[in-house]
Amino acid sequence: MSSSALDRTAGWSLSDCTAREQADIQLLRDLVAIPSLSRHEAHAVTFLRGAMAARGFQILESKAGNAVGTIGTGEKHIVLLGHIDTVPGEIPVRIEDGELWGRGAVDAKGPLATFVAAADAAADALKARITVVGAVGEEAIHSLGATEIATWDAPDFCIIGEPSGWDALCLGYRGSLSLLYHAEANMRHTAGPGESIAETAITFWNALVNEADARNEGAKGAFDQIGLSLRAFNTRSDGLTEAADLSIGIRLPAGLDVPGLLGRIEELAATGNASITVEGLQEGYRTTKQSKLVPPFLRGIRDEGGSPTFKVKLGTSDMNVVGPVWKCPIAAYGPGDSSLDHTPDERIVLDEYLRAIRVLSRVLASFV
Repeated sequence: MSSSALDRTAGWSLSDCTAREQADIQLLRDLVAIPSLSRHEAHAVTFLRGAMAARGFQILESKAGNAVGTIGTGEKHIVLLGHIDTVPGEIPVRIEDGELWGRGAVDAKGPLATFVAAADAAADALKARITVVGAVGEEAIHSLGATEIATWDAPDFCIIGEPSGWDALCLGYRGSLSLLYHAEANMRHTAGPGESIAETAITFWNALVNEADARNEGAKGAFDQIGLSLRAFNTRSDGLTEAADLSIGIRLPAGLDVPGLLGRIEELAATGNASITVEGLQEGYRTTKQSKLVPPFLRGIRDEGGSPTFKVKLGTSDMNVVGPVWKCPIAAYGPGDSSLDHTPDERIVLDEYLRAIRVLSRVLASFV
């Protein structure tokens, strides 16, 4: 789509943008317009590979189905790890009042497009090898794409593509533990003594909440607390037996004794003769302000007129996958308001997207 067509259809003028900025906006719009639910990312991956190749990237193969491109040369290797998959929810792609709407605009195609555009913009000044990854499966259990990338030799630096805001760096994410609780018992008359299987499951859930509350006492803030979510609760019966199933998500603070917590959860389930199955586990991860990645970002944000800040997030990202393995300087960066993640109002301010590109291009050009 030409810039003039984009003006007409979106009702937002691009006349103040340079040709490069218009191309970068078009890259983001086209990427957001391609649906890419977890495990259904192939069309978006094909598009992104083509877009990177057109900008001079060498495209690398990926058995997991990631979009991987490299640009620049030098002794240092910097991996820009974003993700291309999204959660469900169709949002008509449009530009209104300088904002691009669409599923994935914030989480996390905005940061991913920023990676491609910034590496391209910095190409002539690069003294390092930059690898951009559009990973599949980040929104699904097991993070298939990042799990493959974690088998690479550790880079010198890694930047995770998540919405920190153009003027902020994210230094940590809580981990995630996904559990299935299953309880089963013979049918009983509702007028008789004892608990129904639904009541047994509720008793377990309440005990788990109490356990988390006790462990959270004295925590400095939400990032250092265990978070619980009951994702689904189902009961069923065939007339002879009855069963209850709970799908549970647990957010894990960095440094938590996860085996100890899991052992305690199994003890709580055992009191109702229930079982626990672990669907997925990513432990929490946090880096520090002393990271070698921090100074170039501080300079880049200030050069763009911003006042840099630091954040930690209550959710999980691919930092949790590669950080503990690579142990290299790492941080998360990208434009967008993370409070809009997964919501029907997901949209990104295009001026902030362009600012993030300029910040990151300065950062990449600073590596020698």
